[in-house]
Amino acid sequence: MSGMKGLHRLRANAISYSVPIPKVYDVLPPSKAELDEVLAFLYIGPLNPKDVEWHRTPFLVRSNQVRAALEWLILNHKDYSDMRISEKNLKDYDSPLPPVVVDWHKSDPSVDKEGAPATAHREENDGVEDGECPFVVHGITGQELSELQRTNPQKARAMAIKRFKNDEYILGIGHSDEPESLYNNPQLYPQMFPWLFPYGFGGFGNEGIQINISETEHKRWMLMYYDKRFQLDATFALIAFNHQQIKNCSLGSYLLAQQDKFDNIAERVLNVSVQTLDDIIGRLEVGSSFKPANERETECYQLLHDVDTINQHVDGSSVTKAYMRNELWALTSYFGAPSWYITLSPADVEHPIALYYADTKEMYRPELIRLKDDRMRLIANNPVAGARFFKFIVESFLTHVIGSNRESRGFYGKNNAYYGTVEQQEF
Repeated sequence: MSGMKGLHRLRANAISYSVPIPKVYDVLPPSKAELDEVLAFLYIGPLNPKDVEWHRTPFLVRSNQVRAALEWLILNHKDYSDMRISEKNLKDYDSPLPPVVVDWHKSDPSVDKEGAPATAHREENDGVEDGECPFVVHGITGQELSELQRTNPQKARAMAIKRFKNDEYILGIGHSDEPESLYNNPQLYPQMFPWLFPYGFGGFGNEGIQINISETEHKRWMLMYYDKRFQLDATFALIAFNHQQIKNCSLGSYLLAQQDKFDNIAERVLNVSVQTLDDIIGRLEVGSSFKPANERETECYQLLHDVDTINQHVDGSSVTKAYMRNELWALTSYFGAPSWYITLSPADVEHPIALYYADTKEMYRPELIRLKDDRMRLIANNPVAGARFFKFIVESFLTHVIGSNRESRGFYGKNNAYYGTVEQQEF
């Protein structure tokens, strides 16, 4: 019996919202007057910008490129099929200046704002001539912010208000009140990833396209697309997997609620004691044994059991990890203690097959890329390639070394049973 180390907990947290659009245009490009209502160009410098500065800014419009892009969208993208091109508005953009109002903000050239200390009002020097130069981050990380919002939301709001009043860097992105549905919404992914779906088609469940394939298989097909656009996208695979987790969780709760236990579950949820629930969770997290001692603890413990029943349908959840432990104990009880514990760690950055999976070249060449940084960058930019290589190596190991096929002997002799799990690596 062989073993590869345990699972790491994963949580589904990808929720999609539509970004409010003040106006939907049937004529493009918009006029300069309409563009001024939603865009502004802020120039920061010691002097008013001159023509040489405008030639260096990326915020310029080339009319011929805009016309070519719009013509392509009208011919190829379903959402632009009824759009008209305004030649008058295009002519207005023929200028070496940005197409919107430019606001000049004078700055002091003797002060580097990026390198200024947090206590700049004390009129101290930006640097030091000798001694230690400490590196201090004035802010909080995402994990710290999440913990602060959970434990002390008032303090988190106070910090945000203080930062706003001090005119510090703030990024605000608005969205609609209601999240986008994950069901019967074929335009969800084309709208989230327009660069991956340039024609507006290809989402899950597109109307008029009869494809006898499940959504899970459809996602796998996309991740194996010939040009690897979906593999190389930084967020597509993560969002697709998160949405799958959410759907599995909803399916589990639906199946549970359809049973005759619905009324009892609803009553437990409405009457649960939050303090008792927190006490139970705290004791379980530290690994201490727990046995309900009163009616409140019994109700809370049963509610946790209901949640576990739902989470068993979610890949990567802590409940699936517990279920795998139960399977492993049952296997040990049936066959006895394992003879071998094996940790297998395929080195993807050192193998030509993994690099071939990660690259976009069609020809396979059994040779390594010379620079290790290039190999690491290639693998890091394509997690699907890492997963494919891991699957290939593990299956080969199980077949030829362990002897997972009962008709053949493995390297260690005839194999009675084996159990393997995957350990997530964190760097």
